Amino acid sequence: MDELAAESNRIAKEIGELFKGGRQHEAIAAKEKTNYLKDREKTARDKEGILADQLQRKLYEIPNVPSSKVPAGKTPEDNEIVATGGVTPTLLDTAMPHWDLAKKYNLIDFEMGVKVTGAGFPFYYGKGARLQRGLINFFLDQARDHGYLEVIPPFVVNQDSGYGTGQLPDKEGQMYHCEVDDFYLIPTAEVPLTNMYRDVLLNESDFPIKVTGYTPCFRREAGSYGKDVRGLNRLHQFDKVEIVHIEHPSKSYEVLEGMVKYVQSLLEKLELPYRVLRLCGGDMGFTSALTYDLEVYSAAQKKWLEVSSVSNFETFQANRLKLRYKDKDGKNKLAHTLNGSALALPRIMAALLENHQDETGIRIPKALQAYTGFERI
Repeated sequence: MDELAAESNRIAKEIGELFKGGRQHEAIAAKEKTNYLKDREKTARDKEGILADQLQRKLYEIPNVPSSKVPAGKTPEDNEIVATGGVTPTLLDTAMPHWDLAKKYNLIDFEMGVKVTGAGFPFYYGKGARLQRGLINFFLDQARDHGYLEVIPPFVVNQDSGYGTGQLPDKEGQMYHCEVDDFYLIPTAEVPLTNMYRDVLLNESDFPIKVTGYTPCFRREAGSYGKDVRGLNRLHQFDKVEIVHIEHPSKSYEVLEGMVKYVQSLLEKLELPYRVLRLCGGDMGFTSALTYDLEVYSAAQKKWLEVSSVSNFETFQANRLKLRYKDKDGKNKLAHTLNGSALALPRIMAALLENHQDETGIRIPKALQAYTGFERI
């Protein structure tokens, strides 16, 4: 393409001289040749555009490179337990799982959700709704007190935003797509919050950037049917408070550890037993360089429930987003992005109901009572 353009430009400069020298036939022939070269150049340019698009699509399919801190392994059994906390309660023999507690105390109606929408879209009633709303406000206030800027973002995003944070094309089949407008319902607030900084050039003095937001999250969960789907364990619509950091590369891993400790503090205030896992390479997400999962123990279900993932993406998202900063030498460099669930509500709600039940009802943790307006269910 470049060679054709250069040849066309060279001949174009000669045409004027040929006309001046009275060599009209040669000038006309040269002009016809430039037209031919321009047609070939256009064909090559069109082909270049197609190849560039194909290359970009291939690049979008390549996952992030794991950090050297990521443990080797292929399955969740290879994840490393790096911390534990809280006390596992001893429940009565008559203890119930949360779906039975929700029915007994009229807190959550799964059947009504099936009637109105479908499985995975529950209704919350009375104290169940107030507990849900109280948790959202508690998480937002905690984030604000820790220096996060609260943002209410859109709940739908465009395709560029999906590609920017790596949900597309990796999780295209898991997202709800509004085909007429070509919008996507967000699977997490990470997408709109991080895309606020797409095509942005920061200064080093702008760091750290810390934002938080509450949103509903929408996930098709295709292929997950039959896998721990009872009750609140796996939903298609759920509430979550997200924390997002835009950081200088030299600080991102220090910040990651601080984010994990922050989420631990939330679980401690909710009086829930928890553990922190460092995910192995085989269990880690497409976009992450290093991920910690935080799980709470459900004493009624007798199993661990994931309630948060906290990840450092290093430059992976920033490269897609064209999110850069100007260093002290005036050079443009890619920032690091991080995010975490702080927290996702469904399994937190399940664990609260199950672990805090007794013979007369369900106890509300002290930290939540000002938000719910009641001490017991």
